[in-house]
Amino acid sequence: MDARLVSAWCRSLTWFPTKCLNKVTITMAERPLASIHKGVSGTGNCNHFPLSVHSLPFVGMLCSASTSGELLLSGSSKCRARSPIMAVENDIKGNEQERGQYRDTVDLPQTDFSMRANSMVREPEIQKLWEQSQVLQRLLDKSEGEAFTLHDGPPYANGDLHIGHALNKILKDFVNRYQLLQGRKAFFVPGWDCHGLPIELKVLQSLNQEARNKLTPVELRRKAAQFALKTVDQQRNSFKRYGVWADWDNPYLTLTPDYEASQIEVFGQMVLNGHIYRGRKPVHWSPSSCTALAEAELEYPEGHTSRSIYAVFKVSYLGEKFPEALKMYLPNLGLAIWTTTPWTIPGNAAVAVNDKINYAVVKVQHSTNVDGGKGGMGHTKLGSGLTNPDFKYLVVAEKLVPVLSAKWGVNLEVEGTFSGSSLELSRYIHPLKQIECPVVIGGDYITTESGTGLVHTAPGHGQDDYATGQKYELPLLSPVDDEGKFTDEAGQFAGLNVLGDGNLAVVKALDEQLCLLMEEEYVHKYPYDWRTKKPTIVRVTEQWFASVEGFRDAALQAIANVEWFPSQGEHRITAMITGHSDWCISRQRTWGVPIPVFYHVQTCEPLMNAETIEHIKSIIGQKGSDAWWYMDVMDLLPEKYRGEAANYTKGTDTMDVWFDSGSSWAAVVEKRHGLQWPADLYLEGSDQHRGWFQSSLLTSVATRGGAPYKRVLTHGFVLDEKGIKMSKSLGNVIDPQVVIGGGKDLKKEPGYGADVLRLWVASVDYSGDVLIGPQILRQMADIYRKLRGTLRYLLANLHDWNPEMNKILYEHLPMIDKYALLQLANVMDGIKDSYEKYQFCRFYQLIQRFAVVELSNFYFDVAKDRLYVGGKDSYTRRSCQTVLAAHLLCLVRAIAPILPHMAEDAWQHLPFPHHMIDGSRAEYVFEARWPTVEVKWKSMSNDDLSFWTTIIQVRAGVNKVLELARTEKLIGASLDAKIYLYTSNQELLEKLERMSGPGEEPDKLHKIFITSQVEVVNSKNDFESLSVPHFGHFSLEESGEILVAVSRADGAKCQRCWTYSTTVGCPEGHPTLCNRCYGVVRLGNLTRTVVSV
Repeated sequence: MDARLVSAWCRSLTWFPTKCLNKVTITMAERPLASIHKGVSGTGNCNHFPLSVHSLPFVGMLCSASTSGELLLSGSSKCRARSPIMAVENDIKGNEQERGQYRDTVDLPQTDFSMRANSMVREPEIQKLWEQSQVLQRLLDKSEGEAFTLHDGPPYANGDLHIGHALNKILKDFVNRYQLLQGRKAFFVPGWDCHGLPIELKVLQSLNQEARNKLTPVELRRKAAQFALKTVDQQRNSFKRYGVWADWDNPYLTLTPDYEASQIEVFGQMVLNGHIYRGRKPVHWSPSSCTALAEAELEYPEGHTSRSIYAVFKVSYLGEKFPEALKMYLPNLGLAIWTTTPWTIPGNAAVAVNDKINYAVVKVQHSTNVDGGKGGMGHTKLGSGLTNPDFKYLVVAEKLVPVLSAKWGVNLEVEGTFSGSSLELSRYIHPLKQIECPVVIGGDYITTESGTGLVHTAPGHGQDDYATGQKYELPLLSPVDDEGKFTDEAGQFAGLNVLGDGNLAVVKALDEQLCLLMEEEYVHKYPYDWRTKKPTIVRVTEQWFASVEGFRDAALQAIANVEWFPSQGEHRITAMITGHSDWCISRQRTWGVPIPVFYHVQTCEPLMNAETIEHIKSIIGQKGSDAWWYMDVMDLLPEKYRGEAANYTKGTDTMDVWFDSGSSWAAVVEKRHGLQWPADLYLEGSDQHRGWFQSSLLTSVATRGGAPYKRVLTHGFVLDEKGIKMSKSLGNVIDPQVVIGGGKDLKKEPGYGADVLRLWVASVDYSGDVLIGPQILRQMADIYRKLRGTLRYLLANLHDWNPEMNKILYEHLPMIDKYALLQLANVMDGIKDSYEKYQFCRFYQLIQRFAVVELSNFYFDVAKDRLYVGGKDSYTRRSCQTVLAAHLLCLVRAIAPILPHMAEDAWQHLPFPHHMIDGSRAEYVFEARWPTVEVKWKSMSNDDLSFWTTIIQVRAGVNKVLELARTEKLIGASLDAKIYLYTSNQELLEKLERMSGPGEEPDKLHKIFITSQVEVVNSKNDFESLSVPHFGHFSLEESGEILVAVSRADGAKCQRCWTYSTTVGCPEGHPTLCNRCYGVVRLGNLTRTVVSV
């Protein structure tokens, strides 16, 4: 910070007494700036000095006789600069004449609303106040508005909350609290996802091997439920500390019997509607979890490296469509393929080509660097197939010939070209099984972006391969077990792990068969199990699926009817639904809701119909899903089927947890009192387009015909302040509990309270990834303090305000006050619009610029004179208080959704009662509802608005000239000055002239400039002939050049108001007062209290 800036800051304050300013200036000239910084905070952080004079929130400084600039800058407790008001209990204790007999006639601010938030104590007190007084329930009971349903996406009950949880729940609270202020019934039911593998693994990890072996399914489920419920309690307490309002005593949990019964009901409806089926299809499979996975349960981390290979399969027959001229190459012709999963070669059933791609027969001409696979460079190794005389000719995509020639280090000479369709029904010899397999036509998934243009097809190991296999009735081979090991069907590879030594063994076998062209490392995105963080595979298994085909069009129409924030969310989920054919909903785990199916012991045919599902639903609704595990088949079957109970066994699969949470609209929104379907809003992270948003949409459309939500809002992920993903190993994790309560070392990790965390949430553009870190939090804390200072200024200057007796009608307000109300109205409109559009960062920008900067820089600054020395019951003071009261009542409610603790704290210190239209008193800030902006506040004409905008600009220009005059030692405080103005703009000149001259009206220029006098000069010649020591000028875009001259003010300084006036000394018996102050004193305005801040 520039020392000149700090000096300017000090001089911009009104000092009590004025000699302190000179001491501060002298002290700063003599001391290094670094020592000043350290002296202020004691830590080297300049917390008291603003970054710019324009952000200054303070309006005055009272000092004791012993206080000097030295004491102030060394962190003295006797004189602190912390807020927009400055007052000290002990006034000057020295020179009696300087102290004066009139100090008690000054109306200094008074309030018990502390500048220090003391958040770690005060916020829990406020939360206790809300809870004991049942404020939320009172609001809901009193509300006559329509219901607003923000349905909570359930977090997983398996550990501590992280900063992403805080971002999510606080955003939801912003929305709900705003809706409450609007008078709507915003009944928020929090939820938790309590089933699934992560919780099951937590339980298993807590047991030794012997205990695991003895663990029964029922006992495992009991322990899992205990773990989930304990975690729910821990997370609930954290969410409550964030200041989130919800029905915390009655959350929804996916493990409760009523919820599970509703889930079974949704499942049953989908069964009866023909959307659920059992089939043998390739699915994502996690060997580390031994279960099938849905797409939403996959992660695609960067940096995965696969062992990719180029291999060649010997052609044994060329189809009828193949060009006759090229059939001559058959004895030595091979099909070149590329794959990143060599372990799937044992499951190969065909080679697929694209009929839209042109292919070529190329002759392999060896170069000297081909060594038959005995060498290689880096992570690339050439195979024996390149030197195999059986493969003198290869089939590859024509477009890829130059790429493959360079990659393999050989010359590939094109012998002829043909379309992909010409290869259909040709045959080749499987390199590992020595059986014939066909060449088939695949789909658009076959491209020339990589590989060879020919795709090794294993229908048991890929979705595209499966679709092609169905078309050509290819065998469905998948010689891999649940643990990811080759089965006996894989022959020589049996028992080997397909992601480890099995993969290497297949590559080696191909090389030994002289069919390997090249192997190389290939870095790409690869699916991982989101729970175990280990790679997955694709394999064929018997699973239960929800077919999207039957209601895809309805789902796409439902998406189009939803409002998406941001709008690109619609494109994202549309693409996912368009490309989604089947949803694998079965899992091979114990902790979950069972798929209510029975299998015939001999035929394995499933038994599942309306009667059996309804019966199971009834049992689970009463006893919970544990009943499926501890009850026998006879009791689980309806009466009609009990005679055949011996012929059936119950299934062991559980439902995908996304089906659990995806049924919450049915279990919660449709059934809880106070909620309505479809929900008004779903609000979650952007990853939920493929998760909860999608599963909820599919279940709802399949059973209700429409989306379960009207609007969907998504937010990004939280990164550190450098934009790096948080990781314990990097030490950059931000714990929301530490942000609120502080860490072990409070100097390094201070506790800021929940409102600072909430202010951070409001400050970020959550539509993308957001940043947080120590520096960002310090900035938030600084803005928070300034906002608190603004509220304190308002509260303190309304300590004697009675709205019934003191309010001045709008029509009688001075123009400056009308202008202030217009600005307030515009800001409130902008803030309301930002809430309505969920643009909370816009709220942050508006409130920061208006409440922290604009009010302090202008209105609060010019209001000091009439508030402090204008006379307690004077028109000018009461008109100002009328405006301040409007600002207080608007701003405290405007910030309430974001900063509820600060808002409530201010409301509890309201120095006057606030009554509702019905006459009831609003005891709590949210009972006051959203403030109404009076229409007349916006009634200022465009001409008047334009003029006052110009006045603000003129004031800024005058201030710059005054600062230069200070630098030249012409003046100290701005009240020492008299200003001369001239402009060639005649219209503006006339308006300025009407506002000049003596008087106590708030619209007078000397009141606006905070100088003692202002004189408007009628001509440029007269201005240039002025005999004053300092001149300046500035230009306005629409008004032209403004000439400014500064001289010492006329008259003497009034001891009470410090304004220079020629009337000082005129009042008999009061030789140090001006006429204005004499009038105030004469009216007996003598009793005042100075309050310490």
